[in-house]
Amino acid sequence: MILENSFSGKEILTWRNFQLAKGGNSVDLDWLLDLGGGLSWSDLQILKISQERNYQLNLSLQELSVIWMRFLDQKIPLQYQVGRCPWRDFELEVNPSVLIPRQETEVMIDLALSKVNPCEKGIGRWVDLGTGSGALAIALARSFPKWIGHAVDCSENALTLATKNIEKLVSDSEIYMHLGNWWEPLTTWFGTFDLAIANPPYIPKSNFEKLDSAVREHEPHLALFGGDDGLDCCREIIKGSMNGLSPGGLLIIEHNCDQSERVLSILKKNDFYEIEFANDLEGIRRFALGRYTKK
Repeated sequence: MILENSFSGKEILTWRNFQLAKGGNSVDLDWLLDLGGGLSWSDLQILKISQERNYQLNLSLQELSVIWMRFLDQKIPLQYQVGRCPWRDFELEVNPSVLIPRQETEVMIDLALSKVNPCEKGIGRWVDLGTGSGALAIALARSFPKWIGHAVDCSENALTLATKNIEKLVSDSEIYMHLGNWWEPLTTWFGTFDLAIANPPYIPKSNFEKLDSAVREHEPHLALFGGDDGLDCCREIIKGSMNGLSPGGLLIIEHNCDQSERVLSILKKNDFYEIEFANDLEGIRRFALGRYTKK
């Protein structure tokens, strides 16, 4: 019996070569075969030497062809079309209401763990400001399993998606979801947050045309642009942290590659201490860290 969406290795390789001839690169196409078709990279290597063997795909080659052409012609990100995105050690559901989680943002979790011992305080409290898909919140819940978490977003659609991802991946964690702008919905817990983490919109408006069309035309502008100089949200988050953080609480914030000195200066002017920068995976200044003690 021939199963639906069952193809021989030879058919899949022929299809793969035909799609690459249309454009794009093998990394993206193999990602589509994996996340969309269910054919892992290791399966693909086996397939190349076992071409007569049949492989069961989650989608037909025709369906995968349509997705690939939308990616090439309309620049619609594969993650949105497939509805999934691997990040850190888990997989998220994504849609156009949220920014596609970037690999470099994973560094923020490693920074948090290098500065805060999850066991040192017992039950602490963290907040993910601008949670989007919930990627950082899920990683924090896994890294600080005994802590109480909060996730905030001003987009109702984003918060709905984040809630779905959190319930699926860390259902046993105590995480409160808040609809609102940065610190605004958290006044009840002001002064109790030991860790605040944020990947806010930080692209200046003037850089709009310079963005890759896939980002400019398909990812949510609400999650991209941070005002004329890109730092409007950073300023608001840092100002709110002065009330929100517990004594000595840590703030970690992501920023654009050319904003490091300005963000560090904002932290300094607002009486943060232990201020430092950290690099992303490419060695570029991408993160600012600081602690705050109330006077």
